[in-house]
Amino acid sequence: MRVYLIGAGVIARTHADAAAKLGEPVELRVADPNATVLAGFSAAYPDALAFSSAEDMLASEPAADDDVVLVATPPAIHAGPAVAALRSGRHVLCEKPLAMSVEEAEEMLAAAQAAGRLFGSCSTRFRALPHTDAVKGVRASGVLGDVYHLSFVTKWPRSRAGIEYQPASRWFLDSRLSGGGVVMDWGPYDMSTLFDLLEPSAVEVVDAWIAQPRTGADPTDVVFDTETHAGATLRFTTADGVVRVDYERANGTHGEEVARAEFEGTRGAVHWTPFDSQQPVFLRTDRDGEIVEEEVPPPPRSDLTIFDRPLVSFVDAVRGRPSPATLGAAAVDEFRCLRAIYETARTGVAVRIEVRR
Repeated sequence: MRVYLIGAGVIARTHADAAAKLGEPVELRVADPNATVLAGFSAAYPDALAFSSAEDMLASEPAADDDVVLVATPPAIHAGPAVAALRSGRHVLCEKPLAMSVEEAEEMLAAAQAAGRLFGSCSTRFRALPHTDAVKGVRASGVLGDVYHLSFVTKWPRSRAGIEYQPASRWFLDSRLSGGGVVMDWGPYDMSTLFDLLEPSAVEVVDAWIAQPRTGADPTDVVFDTETHAGATLRFTTADGVVRVDYERANGTHGEEVARAEFEGTRGAVHWTPFDSQQPVFLRTDRDGEIVEEEVPPPPRSDLTIFDRPLVSFVDAVRGRPSPATLGAAAVDEFRCLRAIYETARTGVAVRIEVRR
């Protein structure tokens, strides 16, 4: 199998490491116009063939049926390379956020459908984690009764991409390059997890808001117009009915740190820490009028890290194996929900997304 990396930065290196865990021989190719970044990648992965442009890399050899191209550039240059790679006859896995706009995402999907190639998103890093599967098992068992509400909140006071995290990558702070702030950075993981948990046929963004709390560490020498705190009221239409979701995400806030999710049903509730699979899952039910809480054992853990999972899952899909990968229209519909949060926050008008299967 050949894996082509468009972009040779930090995230591309995680995918190069993941390629070594595919369980089959892999030939790496990498392209980046930044000679310094490309040289650093080549020093770390000397067997990878290096190119100064994605165009030269894709044109260097005929496409094979199982070629995988991984777009690992800043979001502003996702769509063009992804479409070109799909038109070259190769499968494409794109870093999150998928694109800058719904129109770009739909263009990528159309290119994949026209080429008959798989197209996926790296928003799946936290899909099918053991504790998430434990939660899904509890819900499927019926012990919660009719599930009517989900609270999904993760707030970190100081973890802003481009400031406290990867401070050299200031492009995170400029919406013209990143597409947005925490909703575009962490929202893809949140939405993919919500889709995994609820398997919706439709999602309605009823209300939404975004904010940018100010700090003494805010840069003044670059554009900083992205949100660091956001929230939304969502309605997920599922096979069992409508589940109302209170969603909140922050990587910069003056509020306290919180990481908690909880399903509530008519006969019980289950709560967990969304993105930390080391933390336990707890089920709360009623027994003779008293609240009873018990820990829910998770299924066995995988040896894969969250950085390994997108490529490994995508290759499983390419090989026709069972996979939690988010592919095609499903990947685009998750992204449409994120863009709808911005639209509703801006206009105050609810947006409904019909989820394609």
